[in-house]
Amino acid sequence: MNTRLTRALASVTLFLALLGGLAFAGKAVTHMLDDGAVCVRTDFWGNASLGPEGLPVADGVKATSSTARLCQDGPSTGQRAADLGGQLPWLLFVALAMLLFSRLLDGVVKEGPFTETVARRLTVLGWFVVVGMPVASLVVGWSHSWLVASMAPIVGSGPTFDGPMELVFAGLAAVILGRIMHQGVRMREDLEGTI
Repeated sequence: MNTRLTRALASVTLFLALLGGLAFAGKAVTHMLDDGAVCVRTDFWGNASLGPEGLPVADGVKATSSTARLCQDGPSTGQRAADLGGQLPWLLFVALAMLLFSRLLDGVVKEGPFTETVARRLTVLGWFVVVGMPVASLVVGWSHSWLVASMAPIVGSGPTFDGPMELVFAGLAAVILGRIMHQGVRMREDLEGTI
């Protein structure tokens, strides 16, 4: 096994995790302190023929077309937080996943690939993806839905999932592989104990 390559990959993923964490914190702080407009796009009226009165939006909201881009010039704190909720969960999810992956690779470098530590870290990474992916997706979908509803009260579409749910299968595969590795490590230890 090429430990230099694995060590370099562990360092790169740790750097990317830290960079993602800094991007998460920076975006949260700058966005909440920003006093500009909050905009959201919805295709709720995509097939509607709109009359001269335009879209049924709340006061102070500007709508640009039937596949509407709604903008609120003086957004409330809730609207600004919902706008962040549509952006930040993915940054946090990726940063934490990269951190867990970096720890997994660090375990491979320090102890080898077929150890209890690596099996445990692989299982933790898998469960994080299995649980974190739908949670991040639901937070993004709910934030988007709430933001649209706050600007155009007639919508009320409800929360949706917004993200690549296929990653859940990759997470399940990592959990299963981690359990298999765990059993293999125990069998090897039992065999070494009998010899």
